[in-house]
Amino acid sequence: MKNESITTLTLCSGLETIKLFAMKLQILFSLSLMFLTSNVFSQNTNKFIFLCFGQSNMEGFPGIEPQDKQLVQDRFEVWAAVDFPNQSRSKGNWYPAIPPLCRPNSGISPADYFGRTLVSNLPPSIHVGVINVAVAGCKIELFDKDNYQSYASNAAPWMKKIIETYRGSPYQYLVDAAKLAQKDGVIKGILLHQGESNVNDREWPNKVKSIYDNLLKDLNLKAEETPLLAGELVNADQKGACASMNKIIDELPKTIPTAHVVSSQGCEGRGDHLHFTPAGYRELGKRYAETMLPLLSPTLDKGK
Repeated sequence: MKNESITTLTLCSGLETIKLFAMKLQILFSLSLMFLTSNVFSQNTNKFIFLCFGQSNMEGFPGIEPQDKQLVQDRFEVWAAVDFPNQSRSKGNWYPAIPPLCRPNSGISPADYFGRTLVSNLPPSIHVGVINVAVAGCKIELFDKDNYQSYASNAAPWMKKIIETYRGSPYQYLVDAAKLAQKDGVIKGILLHQGESNVNDREWPNKVKSIYDNLLKDLNLKAEETPLLAGELVNADQKGACASMNKIIDELPKTIPTAHVVSSQGCEGRGDHLHFTPAGYRELGKRYAETMLPLLSPTLDKGK
């Protein structure tokens, strides 16, 4: 009898332990589900985010005119990729997209009037945000996540200083910023303006494809839902010093089916024949937006 009582007591104790364990698992599961649900619902699907990268023309050549600081709708925001002391912006937060958008001393770029044109043509419920990580004078190799070190290590001192601003890897810096921003909205596209430092490089489309594929993978994006827009360099009609590269840029959709090229024809260039004037940036930015708007139509239709 004594042994039977001990056995019964042991079994009861074991059952209670199992019940307690099961209850703990149920509580943990419920808490996990609540956490995941809150994360899903915290993401604003009406906030369209666009990643911007490249070299000096995407960075924004210094020179912001008074008109560029006016009439910026609240629905167009910029993610401060770095601290902007003069503009009272802290890294990692959204702010009204008043230029500069890339770094404190940069100028306007295609991203400025890209965003302004989008919000002017999208439903009032849609907000637009841009994240701009660009490095003046860099080759496309700087954004190669696996091989950027060899290029960065041999860069000019002034360029190294910019690269250090992005913790040594502009690509990874862009990805990290994008992951944080994804909590607030949905990445809808990628904007590129680069090529002056890769002029006549026939491998440029393949190099861009590698970067694009990595961005899609690292940010869990689908190519058919995240088009790549690449802008031409200062055009031959403006005596662009690197205009011959536009023939290669124009061929990008052959390598990346979801890529679209934005023409720079007629966009006013500066006297250095490398950069656009503010008027040129305004027009080029509008053209980026005009290229993106039809691509957003299926998304808007789904939301109806």
